[in-house]
Amino acid sequence: MAARSHVQDPNDRRLRPIYDYLDNGNNKMAIQQADKLLKKHKDLHCAKVLKAIGLQRTGKQDEAFALAQEVTTLEPTDDNSLQALTILYREMHRPELVTKLYEAAVKKVPNSEEYHSHLFMAYARVGEYKKMQQAGMALYKIVPKNPYYFWSVMSLIMQSISAKDENLSKTMFLPLAERMVEKMVKEDKIEAEAEVELYYMILERLEKYQEALDVVRGNLGEKLTSELRSRENKCMAMYKKLSKWPECNALSRRLLLKNSDDWQFYMTYFDSVFQLIDDSWTPPAEAEHSLEGEVHYSTEQAVKFIEDRITEESKSSRPLRGPYLAKLELIRRLRHRGCNDEYKLGDPEELMFQYFKKFGEKPCCFTDLKVFVDLLPFTQRRKFISQLLGLIPLSAPAEGKLALPTDIRALQQHLCVVQLTRLLGLYHTMDKNQKLSAVRELMWRYQHGLEFGKSCLKTELQFSDYYCLLAVHLLLDMWLEAGEEMAVWQSLTLLEEGLTHSPSNAQFKLLLIRIYCMLGAFEPVVELYSSLDAKHIQHDTIGYLLTRYAEPLGQYTAASQSCNFALRFFHSNQKDTSEYIIQAYKYGAFEKIPEFIAFRNRLNSSLHFAQVRTERMLLDLLLEANISTSLEESIKSMSLSPEEDDIPWKDLRDNRDLTVLFNWDPKDRDISEEHRKLSLEEETIWLQIRSLTLRLVSGLPTLSHPVHLKNSEKTAENGVSSKIDTIRSLLHQLEAAVGSGKRFLEQKIQYPVLGPPPTRMAGFFSNGSSQCQTSLFYLITDIYEVDTNGLEDSTEIQERIGNSFKSLLEQLTDLFNKCKGDLIEIRDGTLKTHPNILENLVFFVETMSITLWVSSYCDSVLRPFKSSLQKKKKKKKETSVVMPPVFTSFLDYVTELQTLTSNVIDHIKGLEIILAALKLEELSLDDTLLSQEEKKFTKTVQGKVQSSYQRSVQEVGELLKKRLDTIKKLKI
Repeated sequence: MAARSHVQDPNDRRLRPIYDYLDNGNNKMAIQQADKLLKKHKDLHCAKVLKAIGLQRTGKQDEAFALAQEVTTLEPTDDNSLQALTILYREMHRPELVTKLYEAAVKKVPNSEEYHSHLFMAYARVGEYKKMQQAGMALYKIVPKNPYYFWSVMSLIMQSISAKDENLSKTMFLPLAERMVEKMVKEDKIEAEAEVELYYMILERLEKYQEALDVVRGNLGEKLTSELRSRENKCMAMYKKLSKWPECNALSRRLLLKNSDDWQFYMTYFDSVFQLIDDSWTPPAEAEHSLEGEVHYSTEQAVKFIEDRITEESKSSRPLRGPYLAKLELIRRLRHRGCNDEYKLGDPEELMFQYFKKFGEKPCCFTDLKVFVDLLPFTQRRKFISQLLGLIPLSAPAEGKLALPTDIRALQQHLCVVQLTRLLGLYHTMDKNQKLSAVRELMWRYQHGLEFGKSCLKTELQFSDYYCLLAVHLLLDMWLEAGEEMAVWQSLTLLEEGLTHSPSNAQFKLLLIRIYCMLGAFEPVVELYSSLDAKHIQHDTIGYLLTRYAEPLGQYTAASQSCNFALRFFHSNQKDTSEYIIQAYKYGAFEKIPEFIAFRNRLNSSLHFAQVRTERMLLDLLLEANISTSLEESIKSMSLSPEEDDIPWKDLRDNRDLTVLFNWDPKDRDISEEHRKLSLEEETIWLQIRSLTLRLVSGLPTLSHPVHLKNSEKTAENGVSSKIDTIRSLLHQLEAAVGSGKRFLEQKIQYPVLGPPPTRMAGFFSNGSSQCQTSLFYLITDIYEVDTNGLEDSTEIQERIGNSFKSLLEQLTDLFNKCKGDLIEIRDGTLKTHPNILENLVFFVETMSITLWVSSYCDSVLRPFKSSLQKKKKKKKETSVVMPPVFTSFLDYVTELQTLTSNVIDHIKGLEIILAALKLEELSLDDTLLSQEEKKFTKTVQGKVQSSYQRSVQEVGELLKKRLDTIKKLKI
């Protein structure tokens, strides 16, 4: 709130205690204090607004809004009231009301610079660009300061960016912005760098690249000083746009002479050299080569230039990596073009060897060489690794022991070689025993390396952590490729042990999260993810690792928390981004404003956001609808409507970071662009299925209404016939999405081990949930037919409904059969897990919940019919009024449903008993790979999986019991 340093107005002194209470979070006292003040000073508007803020923060939104509106209608002009109302409306997420406030204030006090600037910022919050332009110019007329003028210019650019018609953007908004800036240039009024940046931005967007270049190279360009080489970078960008390759070449050459370690200029230098060679460019006879000086236009010149950079580097006091890597890059480009000139530059293998010699102890050495390993012939790879190992100073090996690094430098070199060994595919050619032997060796090296990190802080990583990670990758290969169950427990053991030595190692945590989830254990994952302390955008980029598994592993409480965690970030993004935009206007960082807008749009269109929102609502219905509240109330509280689809399907953005887990796999085993596309396709299809399921469920309460039998006009008037049309339309869309899903799964795609996790779609189809849920939604349309046609005219439909009930029971029984079996079994002294049983159980509960919502709708339709039949029976005093078959079949169906649910609950109790009785400590761990210390970690890991399964089974069981209570209420 506002901390006021000097008090002039007596009202400020009176209001001070309320501000203090609000600042300290004591909202009730703030309300009481405001009430006291208002008794004495009824016209003190600010006190009323501060009371409204207190009410808003105690959850009384309606009262707060009413109070705020009372003050707003009076159109206050005092600073206190306006600021307090601004705070209140922002907390209410109603920024559009702030614009109304300041519009009124500006009318009353037309010459106030402060109110005009507040009005501009209020428009900025809601993206009213045209009004921002007008407000900026109005402000400039009152106070002719440059920033206000350029606010107006920037608002024109924003109108051009947001304009749907690109032609309008280029013919109206941008030319007008250009003329406005040119006016200032002619009058010599350009003062700040931001203003030059803005001019450059306009010209670039108008594709007037030559004019933009002239601006940067001219007097105005001298103001571009805040960023290093800002002027040169802008010139380079324009040269590329204008295809002025001689200038590109000369400028990049000149910049490399100043700093021969700047990689981006090497790339531009090579691009331009080869472009000039392809264009057969030759320098003019007498004139300068180019505006930027001398140009290199042949391979010989490029080769000599790089050689000269290496000679220069050898004289440098600080070793530079750029020239050596540039030599390898040049070889790669020449080889790609089929030139033989690369031999003048040397053998890539020898060059990489020399590079390792010089930089092998630096952590970046591996990532530098990774780019160029494809230059090595396949046959030379083992020899290359042996050569590198020969360079490393290792201790003389004792009998039966390993030769170990003697210092940190040697350890870093050895680690680099081990990473390259994996990258070159040498580990993948090993058999099982060789892999186990390699794992053992890597773990010895890891343990030995810990000695060098004894003085490390908890927040620092151990020098030898990568040995542990590489060992785990080998074990994962054995588990996922050969089904070696022991390997997965060993990998978890090594990672848990690694975490005790490096508590801040994010890679250990991410890999643990992934493996535990693959085993179906969600409980240990929650703590691991929260210890990662994901910041801001990471909730979108890595959040999928958590939310993908939260609900399907049966931990509903944790699933709710993880969804809320993610959604909180997305919801705050809208408000936060507005603040960034306002700051950018204030400080003249105009080029950042379109970036902030694009960032906001990117998050609003996030695939992960759409998934979490949909899953969160389905989860809420699963946990609450027809348990704590009715389905209708639950849907109303979520503002769900079957007609509305708020997912931006065409603009969906996959913001997931699929390379967050370190990977040293060769290219053919690594995640490819094709994998990314397929994963996005799979995620989108699954989101369609989930979204349509949610919308179909939300359509159920709209069908429950007092039907006027056989009165089609009346039903159309009630809007119910259109509601059933919506349901039918959604059903067709669901069928299409299911068809797409089945076709997708027919491709049998296997993602890399550490690539994107597959969706739940395969299980959804294979266990029968898909067929069962679709049948349930078709049943709705049949029940509706009975509802509108009456009992006498729907014999055929009633028969169809009876068959549907029988078919549904069979499908649910099949689904239950897929849930049978033990979650954990001990086989040959090894623990084997069956997480698919857990996922099937969760699908069963979800399908059962949909079954109950549909059955409740059947109940609401059939009950009035039965009542009217019984009344007829009493009136006519007949004993033999024939009950239509639909009643009998529904009652039988409900009874069977009860029995089935009870059986599943009994099965779950059985699973709980078996899990509780499982004595993992008695499991013999006779594996030679593990030390006594490691065996303790294995017990811990297995205990975590067991405990997680117990929690999941317990939560699923409790939810199913609540559902059973709902079934018992279905009595027509």
